[in-house]
Amino acid sequence: MDNYLLKTITCPICNNKLNYDSNLKELICNIDFLAYPVKNGIPILIDTKARKILTDHKE
Repeated sequence: MDNYLLKTITCPICNNKLNYDSNLKELICNIDFLAYPVKNGIPILIDTKARKILTDHKE
């Protein structure tokens, strides 16, 4: 994943910074608990394509 792209790309829902998981090839939003896939180096920032991340966080 390109470092410049990582610095400029944000979550389409909350505009929070995304973190890249190189093992899973996903961009992670820690606010919305979503993982956006990266296919052939292209981030797919469509909320219906994102996967929910399970957390231990309880409200």
